[in-house]
Amino acid sequence: MTVLTSRSPGRTSARKETPTRRDPVATRARLLEAAVEEFASHGYSGARTERIARHAGSNIRMLYHYFGGKDDLYVVVLETVLADLRHDELQLDAATLDPLEGLLRIFDFVDHHFATHPRLRKLLAFENLNEARHLARSERIPEMSSPVLSLLRKLLARGVAGGQVRPGIDALHLYVAMVSLSYYGRAHVHTLSRIFNKDMQQAAWQRVHQKLTRQMVTAFLTSESS
Repeated sequence: MTVLTSRSPGRTSARKETPTRRDPVATRARLLEAAVEEFASHGYSGARTERIARHAGSNIRMLYHYFGGKDDLYVVVLETVLADLRHDELQLDAATLDPLEGLLRIFDFVDHHFATHPRLRKLLAFENLNEARHLARSERIPEMSSPVLSLLRKLLARGVAGGQVRPGIDALHLYVAMVSLSYYGRAHVHTLSRIFNKDMQQAAWQRVHQKLTRQMVTAFLTSESS
């Protein structure tokens, strides 16, 4: 027996799902965010592209379409997290700021960024273990660093001319010192806390340490070298 329905043979159901409109910008952004988390959690060797695609709600085909593969994706991840740091550092106008305060503001930016971006700390630690093999493939990262050093040189020169900053300070040495003071204690906070039996992750301890490191930078910039 044939069962009749009220729908004519040529009519499609109103419930038929329409294809979801693709948003390539959003898809790429989700893949990149998932990749930052994956590489920061597992390092390059332990990261899996399948997990990245799954966590982004996408698929391997789209990952390779936008990034070309694991190696290229990892380079983009490194470029992205370092670009965020450079963005904070360059929110200063060297021509209008008091030079000493400008130099200390750069240190504040660096310190705050490392404090609030644990994934950056992990990615740098993993890449250092790999002897910067992927960083060496990036042309963008050295280009991103040049404006920061230029800003430091301008502030140092103005500070020396105005008598606020002692002469003879190299911008690259200064920046490496700033990063060291901001990075090391946080990157190694778990081992240092165990070694000295002190919870150095506590906010109060971190505030005191940040004040101390800022004083160290100030003293370095203003005290005559022996």
